Amino acid sequence: MIRVGLSLLALAWGGAAAAAGPASVPFVGCPSDGQQGPQPAPRRGAVPAVPAAAAAQLAYYASGDLGVLAPRGWNCFGLYGSNGSILIVTPEPHGARDLLASPSSPLRGPAVQMSSSVGGTSGRFEVANVIARAFPAQMAFARRVAAEGIGDPLPRGPYPTDHMVRLRPNAVGYTTPAGREGLGTDSRLVPSDRPIDGVAVLDTSGDWNLLKLDVRLPAAQAGLATPILNAELPRRGVRR
Repeated sequence: MIRVGLSLLALAWGGAAAAAGPASVPFVGCPSDGQQGPQPAPRRGAVPAVPAAAAAQLAYYASGDLGVLAPRGWNCFGLYGSNGSILIVTPEPHGARDLLASPSSPLRGPAVQMSSSVGGTSGRFEVANVIARAFPAQMAFARRVAAEGIGDPLPRGPYPTDHMVRLRPNAVGYTTPAGREGLGTDSRLVPSDRPIDGVAVLDTSGDWNLLKLDVRLPAAQAGLATPILNAELPRRGVRR
């Protein structure tokens, strides 16, 4: 039996908050660093509509590659390369010094991480790993990647303690429980005393790209996970 958290139920069936009228949120530009060096924060950009009940607590954070909703007043930084891009939003500031260090600083507290992995480049290893965890119907791609003999062996099925719901053939929602490893910790986030809610969307139309969003919020803001996650689904070809 699949156990589903409140955020995932809202993702799958549409929560009461989604019925509220949409409202605008502030745009926050995020600097980034990576293969071509530091990139400035964008000054403006489009923002998604969010339920009015949550709008006062959210902002839209965007680098040159990615954008995501997160609690207002947080800090953001992006990473990019040929394998894909990552946007990290946290209460405390982070930058290239700690995020690009070896080893990089893990995120132990509240965080929102959006990542995009490009299946036509070295990002295919991350795509194959998530397929093996969450998209059994697409295992042919993962096996082709594994047959190259370069990356780690493919995992065998879902994490045992993850709570997962299939939103569409190409999209899953999940919760990684507090203190456990799972899809939520296949990111910069490491296990802590709070669960991680997330969504993974697989695009099989071209290079087999993967978009993954992981959300760990303080208990007092846990209800914001649903509008944060729901904002991504219509933009990625997923309809409830």
